[in-house]
Amino acid sequence: MVDVPSALYLSPSPSVKLGVGGFSMGAATALYSATCHVFRQYGNGIPYPLNLSAIVGLSGWLPCSRTLRNRLEGSHDAASRAASLPILICHGLGDEVVEYTHGEKSAQTLSSAGFQKLLFRTYNGLGHYTIPEETEEVCNWLTAMLGLEGS
Repeated sequence: MVDVPSALYLSPSPSVKLGVGGFSMGAATALYSATCHVFRQYGNGIPYPLNLSAIVGLSGWLPCSRTLRNRLEGSHDAASRAASLPILICHGLGDEVVEYTHGEKSAQTLSSAGFQKLLFRTYNGLGHYTIPEETEEVCNWLTAMLGLEGS
C-alpha cells in the first residue's frame, strides 16, 4: 500500500499521480507550480516538496516568465524535468479579463524554455469562462497523460 502523503513529495511513485490545474488566477498558480516543480524550489528559494505529474491552465498566464529560460539553461536536472512535465494550456480568443495574448505568450515562453510536452489549445469565441468542449478536452488530456485509461 502506498503512503499517499509521502508519495506526493519528491520520491516519485508510479502509483500516485498529482496534477495541478486552475482557471484564471488559479491557472497562473498552476503554471507557476510547474516552474517550482522543475527547479525543486519556490522563487524565494524555499524547497518545493511536491512531485507533479501534470499541469492544466485555463484562461490564465505564466507569472515570473522573464527569467525562466535563463534559469533552465543553468540546470540540466531542471531542464530534464521541464522536458517531461505534461502541460495543457487552454485560452479563448474572446477572453475579456485575461487577454488571449497572455495565454499564448505563456505557452510560447514555456515551449521555448524547454517544456516539450506542452499543448496550447485555442477556443474561438470563448470568453473568460469554460465550455463543455474545453472541459472534455481537459478530461481526455488528463486521462491520456496520467495513464488513466480503463480506470
